[in-house]
Amino acid sequence: MKGLRHLLLGCLLSVSAWGADVTALLEAARAAETRLDSARALELLLQAAAAKPDDALILQKIARQYSDLTTEQDDIEEKKRYAQTALDYALRAVALNPRDPVNVLSLAVCHGKLAVYSDTRTKVKYSRLVKEEAERALALDPNYAWAHHILGRWHHEVASLGLTARWAVRLFYGGLPDASPAAAVRHLEKAVALEPDELNHHLELGFAYAAAERQADAQTAWRRGLAMPDRGRHDTAAKRRVRDTLDNL
Repeated sequence: MKGLRHLLLGCLLSVSAWGADVTALLEAARAAETRLDSARALELLLQAAAAKPDDALILQKIARQYSDLTTEQDDIEEKKRYAQTALDYALRAVALNPRDPVNVLSLAVCHGKLAVYSDTRTKVKYSRLVKEEAERALALDPNYAWAHHILGRWHHEVASLGLTARWAVRLFYGGLPDASPAAAVRHLEKAVALEPDELNHHLELGFAYAAAERQADAQTAWRRGLAMPDRGRHDTAAKRRVRDTLDNL
């Protein structure tokens, strides 16, 4: 009996130490994310996942790192591999916790990333999924700013397709759901209202205003976003996209 107690105590201490190790890994990964070091964050999160393979939060964070690292890869095949790996982890996270809007929106982000490197038929398929998944995330949390952002950007980009392109998509690939500049503005204004300190919401709202022929509002939104400090991994690229647009006006 004494030996059994010692064995049980040893197991409990081992489990406790294991949990402490995972906590330390997640804290270190969070610090790496803050430094915008996605490669290090991914390394740490993969170690945490080895200890807790069915933790939806860890899997979702791994999906994000793979997605963020996609653009840093040297060739198209490696970019596609990273984007597909991100989607695989996002799907696992959703399977474990399908009612978490962050998990669901990860699917939209990953499908949108994969669409960049796909043929036209697959782009259309993934575009439909982006809209569906962003709407699912909003149904779970109507005040999820990034779900409004993704859906607003989807409306802007699809509504901006020329008539010839939309006709071809409808004829050969079954078409896309209806999109409008007004819906893009509505969702992105909501994102700004929910997270006024997120520069990407302001910048993307500027593009939606421009498409809706509200040039003064576009300039105001762009100025606000450009004046904010870079904090996120994609902030510099988002600002560059706006500056390039302004240079071409």
